Amino acid sequence: MTKSIPNMFTLGNLFLGMIGIILAVNGNTSTAAIMIIVAMLLDGLDGRVARALNAQSDFGKELDSLSDIVSFGVAPALIMYSVAFMDMNSALAWTVTAVFPMCGALRLARFNVRPGIPGYFIGLPIPAAGGVLATLALFHEEISAPYMMIAMLLLSYLMISRVKYPNFKKIGLPKKAIKFTPLVVIAAVAVAVFFPEQTSMLIFVPLVLYAGFGLKQSVQRLIRGRRMKRNSEEEAYRSSDR
Repeated sequence: MTKSIPNMFTLGNLFLGMIGIILAVNGNTSTAAIMIIVAMLLDGLDGRVARALNAQSDFGKELDSLSDIVSFGVAPALIMYSVAFMDMNSALAWTVTAVFPMCGALRLARFNVRPGIPGYFIGLPIPAAGGVLATLALFHEEISAPYMMIAMLLLSYLMISRVKYPNFKKIGLPKKAIKFTPLVVIAAVAVAVFFPEQTSMLIFVPLVLYAGFGLKQSVQRLIRGRRMKRNSEEEAYRSSDR
């Protein structure tokens, strides 16, 4: 029974992803975005609970990936499509909408089969990308559809890129704290239900900062590498003149 507890959190993540899809189809995008945010909370808890209970398994890992592609791939893409892309060229809108979960699936498959760098994710994790997209959709009245498409394609690229992002999943959860996790989830849901738009927009800011942090670090490393290469070439050129 104990070993199935982490899987219950994972299935809760999947359940909320499906509810988010249904809400998006019915036009209730703000609540749909909330479902994705709470699903992110459950996704963050399942691994920590598994480690605290020593209940990690290949089954749980695969179940987590399958749930993530629904909750953070398909659901956010559909939320964005329903609010921003429905009045656009169908072929373009369908393609951009489909690219996001496809890149998410590639990101998850790579994560499952390739060893990563300790303390880092390679590529933007799909929960963060899905959270950004779902909450970004709430700004559809302020941001025009073409810019939304660019943002969606950028998030898709970041998921399959080699950009490094800090990994906070290794932060442990004390075994004694596991019994309080349902209360945390219930409190999060209550806050989200009573203040849906405020909660979504509040979560949007740190998610965007996280997505931008890895990109900024990657650009800085690229510039630093080019500068070092140029300096070494100049040093070699001076040496050859002596």
